[in-house]
Amino acid sequence: MKHLQYIIIFLISISSFCQTKISGIVTDKKNTPLAGVNIYLEGTYDGASTNEKGEFYFETTEKNTQTLIASMMSYETHYEMGDVSYLKGLKIILREAINELTGVTLTAGTFEAGGTSKASVLKPLDIVTTAGAAGDFVAALQTLPGTSTVNESGRLFVRGGTAGETQIFVDGLRVFQPFLATGNNIPTRGRLSPFLFKGISFSTGGYSAEYGQALSSVLQLNTTDLPDEEKTDLGIMSVGGNLGHTKIWGNKSLSVNTSYLNLAPYESLIPSNQGVSWNKPYESISGEAVYRSNYDKGIFKLYTGFSKSDLDIDQEDINYEDFINFKNKNSNLYFNASYKHFYDKEWTLYTGASVSVDKNDIGIITNTIENKETASHTKIKLKKSFTNRFSLNFGAEHFISDFSETFKDASNFSFDTGYTDNLTATFAETDIFFSNKFALKLGARAEYSSLLNNVTLSPRVTVAHKNNEHSQFSFAYGDFYQNPSRDYLKFDAGLKPQKTSHYILNYQSIKNKKTFRIEAYYKDYKSLVKYNTELPVFDAEYTNFGKGYATGLDIFWRDNKSIKNLDYWASYSYLDTKRNDRNFRESATPNFAAKHNLSLVTKYFIEDLRSQVGVSYNYASGRPYDNPNTPEFFAEKTKSYNNLSFNWAYLITQQKILFLSINNIASINNINGYQYANTPDATGNFNRRTIRPTADSFFFVGFFWTISKNKTTNQLDNL
Repeated sequence: MKHLQYIIIFLISISSFCQTKISGIVTDKKNTPLAGVNIYLEGTYDGASTNEKGEFYFETTEKNTQTLIASMMSYETHYEMGDVSYLKGLKIILREAINELTGVTLTAGTFEAGGTSKASVLKPLDIVTTAGAAGDFVAALQTLPGTSTVNESGRLFVRGGTAGETQIFVDGLRVFQPFLATGNNIPTRGRLSPFLFKGISFSTGGYSAEYGQALSSVLQLNTTDLPDEEKTDLGIMSVGGNLGHTKIWGNKSLSVNTSYLNLAPYESLIPSNQGVSWNKPYESISGEAVYRSNYDKGIFKLYTGFSKSDLDIDQEDINYEDFINFKNKNSNLYFNASYKHFYDKEWTLYTGASVSVDKNDIGIITNTIENKETASHTKIKLKKSFTNRFSLNFGAEHFISDFSETFKDASNFSFDTGYTDNLTATFAETDIFFSNKFALKLGARAEYSSLLNNVTLSPRVTVAHKNNEHSQFSFAYGDFYQNPSRDYLKFDAGLKPQKTSHYILNYQSIKNKKTFRIEAYYKDYKSLVKYNTELPVFDAEYTNFGKGYATGLDIFWRDNKSIKNLDYWASYSYLDTKRNDRNFRESATPNFAAKHNLSLVTKYFIEDLRSQVGVSYNYASGRPYDNPNTPEFFAEKTKSYNNLSFNWAYLITQQKILFLSINNIASINNINGYQYANTPDATGNFNRRTIRPTADSFFFVGFFWTISKNKTTNQLDNL
């Protein structure tokens, strides 16, 4: 028995002699000790946890080179590798882990509408349920700060920029003609149906280096990856009808939507009375389809849309005794295909292409204009996430634009114009997260235009700092280039790209379903196009001597918690801008820029009545116009714009909805501007006429029926 005791004591002493002591202390970057950190040797049971002083100590029988691991929730895992004999007296510093849900985000200049984005201030549902928007996503976006109300256009005017300075993309690919064709002083609508998209990102400035050829703004639309269920949507409206269907085969799906619009019945009941006479009210037929195929590590999407429209209208003109006839037949076809693949080791590949063909057959009095634009966009990009702190996004893209136009007058004289441009661009951008409170985005974009024979380089930078759990500050700077519009290039291809520089300072707070956002900005315009005639014509002299600036303040507030069933947001924009471009004789505020814009949007669900009621109010201060009877240039302003709109959606059953909408319910007599005579009368005075909307108010009634297996889905999010 004594011999057995001696053997046990001997083995214990040998074991103690063979053990190696491992020790150290763990702190954060501020040298604060961290308690509860798990410390262990990889692949063994040997380890310990740090005490309140951050200290740890344990023994091991392992030999040679080992890996010591220190891990704790909310911190990045730390590794020490070496011979166990050196793993003592260690000083380990843990870095805070980047939390994708609560960490800082880069938001300067961008409004997002998507259910999963922590930076979202709107949901996709909001885009299409705003009173007065009539289901048009562009009209809904005009309630956000940074936009200007230009009632006679219907397009996006952002921070002192023209409508042409905003570009629209679907799944990262350019939409070359995103708006329906229309006549002079008659607002247009977007071609794209909102129900096909899962989210929207609206950048009012300082956007990513991935996007170019837009001086002011980028609007990104992302189609749905996979629909929730099969369904059929039917709509009967006072201005037409629509029919849509979604079919799902496992990981594949197809959504089809068709729409027919005809304003003739509406015009017969409520005729326009503001200086217009319809020979053929606006009529159009359009359709869209999205095919999706999901794979284990990839997704393929094919989007296509077409539209054909026709209108014939007589409009008052101060320079003619009789009304001026204007007619237009437009056809548009658009294809968009993209594929995204997720590789191992955090690599992502994206590739895609879009093609557009747009034709117009225009008649003005006895003159005809036929034009055609064929354009394409191809893109490839790669993204690599090296760590959760550092990622790189880079790629290349190519644009082809082929435009031709033929003008003919009554004597059969014809004049042909047009151009072809190949534009190639490369871009690279990196996101660097130093901590959950500080992040940096650095990028650059290079472009070459074969038509202009010019190379541009655009640096972009965004910095964000999170000052507390719910709020943060952001700053963005970037240079942005855009080729002159086709109105100029078809006459003169010797111009240079136009340029603007953005400086943006942003503060945003999101807490308890309440969002507050304030943003100041400055834009410096250079190389804008100028010409020396009343309108851009073939014999004008074109230069890039134009310049200008735009500065302002945007404020946004949203609250959908304080009052039960009530969701509302308010936005205000202050804009100070001047330009010396086009045919301006001096620097002046352009006629599309109002100094003050205000929007209030409310949505209230009445449970007892099974109804959603919406009210929107839009205000814009007077816009400048030039009065040739005074020596000052663009010194006078129209009266303020006011619009109070209302909509009501009543659920007859869960899947049947009766919808009523009234735009400008108070029939306020808004003024878009004035047209002055080309020559003075006998007294030397230039007469004028008031340019007003074709109708003060617009009424809409519709019945919408959804057929699906779950019998709960409806079209409320499409109205």
